[in-house]
Amino acid sequence: MKLTRRPRPVAVGALVLAASMTTVGCSSHREPPLEGTTWQLVSIQSMDDAQGTTTVPDPSKFMVTFDKSGQAFLQLDCNRGKGSYTTSTSGDGSEGKLEFGPIATTMMMCPQPSLDQQVGKALADVRTYMFKDNQLHMSKVADGGILSWKRA
Repeated sequence: MKLTRRPRPVAVGALVLAASMTTVGCSSHREPPLEGTTWQLVSIQSMDDAQGTTTVPDPSKFMVTFDKSGQAFLQLDCNRGKGSYTTSTSGDGSEGKLEFGPIATTMMMCPQPSLDQQVGKALADVRTYMFKDNQLHMSKVADGGILSWKRA
């Protein structure tokens, strides 16, 4: 008669725990990289050479905060705004799709010259994002331009 050894319950439990930790550690689920971040606009690059790149004189006047519930809160010079956003990452998470829903803003007349209306309109055309050189770059539809932001 041949005796077979049963695995000890402790040893089986340890194997199950180790296997589940490996599965969790290898999970491809990542938090979207924009959620919970705030950015200041530093430049607006046009694909039209005649317009070139506009440097934002005071980046703290143009900010976007992405909250975890899909809402974006905006500072557009002397105006404030709020709207929804959707995002999906691709590859390693350094780039992806980004679209803003309708953005409701206050309608104060900011001292001129101001970029508030230009930035508000540009955000409606954003379709993708990319992180490069410690900045967030939002690209507009049909090579319409790039909005570059630094972390606030």
